[in-house]
Amino acid sequence: MKRIILSLIVLISLASCVTEDKRVTNITVEDLKSILKENKNIQLLDVRTSTEAKDGIIFDAMQVNLISNDFETRAIEILDKTKPVYVYCRSGGRSKIASSVLVDNGFRVYNVKGGYKEWIKKTKVSE
Repeated sequence: MKRIILSLIVLISLASCVTEDKRVTNITVEDLKSILKENKNIQLLDVRTSTEAKDGIIFDAMQVNLISNDFETRAIEILDKTKPVYVYCRSGGRSKIASSVLVDNGFRVYNVKGGYKEWIKKTKVSE
């Protein structure tokens, strides 16, 4: 019986992670490239670890590690609520979580689908 209950809890948790936050707008790497051509002075937030960010970042993105204990506090300190925030991670999973946290704190958020991996793939193909 305990196994069944534990299995149900795990399944419910996994299902909730997959659910899209309707308050967050998802954009493609192509969308981000267009936005950056128009305005390089946007709030671009990289939520990967510092080790991952050593592989490269997109333009001058701010870097705040989502899995750090102070992610929410640090992000609120450095971001401007009057401007949209574009969020990315390595492949898109953590940026969804970070986007929801930011929306809960009053930010207008755009999640970059596919993250840095997709950015590298698309920029190598198009440039």
